[in-house]
Amino acid sequence: MNTFRRHKLHEVATKPKNTLQFNEQTAPEALQAIIDNLSAILREARSEQREIVYLCIGSDRYIGDSLGPLTGSLIVENAKIERVYGTLEEPIHAFNLKPALKDIQKTYHHPLIICVDASLGAKEQVGDVLFVDAPLMPGKALERMLPETGDYHFQGIVNYLDPLPTSQFLNDTRLHTVMKLSRLIARVITESEQQASQ
Repeated sequence: MNTFRRHKLHEVATKPKNTLQFNEQTAPEALQAIIDNLSAILREARSEQREIVYLCIGSDRYIGDSLGPLTGSLIVENAKIERVYGTLEEPIHAFNLKPALKDIQKTYHHPLIICVDASLGAKEQVGDVLFVDAPLMPGKALERMLPETGDYHFQGIVNYLDPLPTSQFLNDTRLHTVMKLSRLIARVITESEQQASQ
């Protein structure tokens, strides 16, 4: 969509083609523009008889990697959306992602998949969320070879790169940062769903 703007990410994160960037300090009108954008995507998908599925990837075993399942739980609780894969209760991670993708394709007709995942970036990017018009490359920060996933994705930048091993670094991420990003992403999704249903 032409309202996306380009933004270069650190090499560990997905390099997006078309991206909207926002954070807790984003002006209300700019955040509303992002909600408008996502709600337009949802409406178009529904007009094409596509079912919308949210795939929230990560594990609650690492604080930094818990962004996905925490966001999934918030979406289920706040928006009452049932088409969510990946919650704190039932996380979707490297070991069960492929079966989850098969289940989505089997269960839903021509699904439009919107992914949520944690990311590492530059120090000044921590606390930012990127909404990207492209599939997600999950597990890249941990150097795991996982399939390209989804049609769009949210990346919450939970921490920055460091000489420490990446897995240790994700574990050293502040829970406050993850909670803040999860609430923000869940808010955008919830309000977009509500707006798309009007």
